[in-house]
Amino acid sequence: MNVLVCIKRVAMVGARIVVTPDGQEIDTKQLGFTVSPHEECAVEEAVRIVERLGGTVSVLTLGPSEASEQLRDAAAIGATHLVHLKTDGREFDPIATAQAIVEVVHQLEAVSGTYDLILFGNEAPDTGDYQVGIRVAHSLDRPCVTGVKNLEVAETSARARREFRGGDELFELDLPCVLTVKEGINLPRYPSLPGRMRAKKAVIEEFEPVWQASLVVKEGLRVPNVTRERAEILGTGVDAVPALLALLEQIGVLS
Repeated sequence: MNVLVCIKRVAMVGARIVVTPDGQEIDTKQLGFTVSPHEECAVEEAVRIVERLGGTVSVLTLGPSEASEQLRDAAAIGATHLVHLKTDGREFDPIATAQAIVEVVHQLEAVSGTYDLILFGNEAPDTGDYQVGIRVAHSLDRPCVTGVKNLEVAETSARARREFRGGDELFELDLPCVLTVKEGINLPRYPSLPGRMRAKKAVIEEFEPVWQASLVVKEGLRVPNVTRERAEILGTGVDAVPALLALLEQIGVLS
């Protein structure tokens, strides 16, 4: 089984977001980087499939030189082939990203054979595009299912299940195919110490895709205004009871 997983280096969420002075980018100086939970699950799923059926797990990312960190994180849990589409830091839109991936997939498959499965996270965690996996599948003329929460893979076929309107949809596909998976399809493992040591020495195959200007022009970014609420202390001990009763009556609890 030959499996390829595509991941994207993104800023960690939870920190305060700051926009650069020109309003065009997010200032990442104080932010850490990771991949989305969807993509962590995609790597884990690929490793589990290969552990059961045999084969190789390739992980590919498109991004700046620092994105090699995320590739090595994947190697630490079992990825055996790392591919870096190295950029100069400029953002590739979904069309350019998909095109760059397809071009490299053709080159890789010419050497090592067709990928039975190509896995993506369900959507880009920073831009929420939901497009790249579908565009890659269309360009490669392979069947595609998105939003997968359960996957069963055999030698020549796959059964993919996703949630839909309170129920489940079940798809049966012949391999090769493209799937986008969601967080919750599995519980990703923690990398072991030997895995981390191997990842430091892993060889990364590099390509340099040509950047293309997006057809969509970015006007600018802004951080939404956030209303910060402050807690009001009504009092302490029994002295707070009258104020508490007045508040409960005000909001209609005692009426």
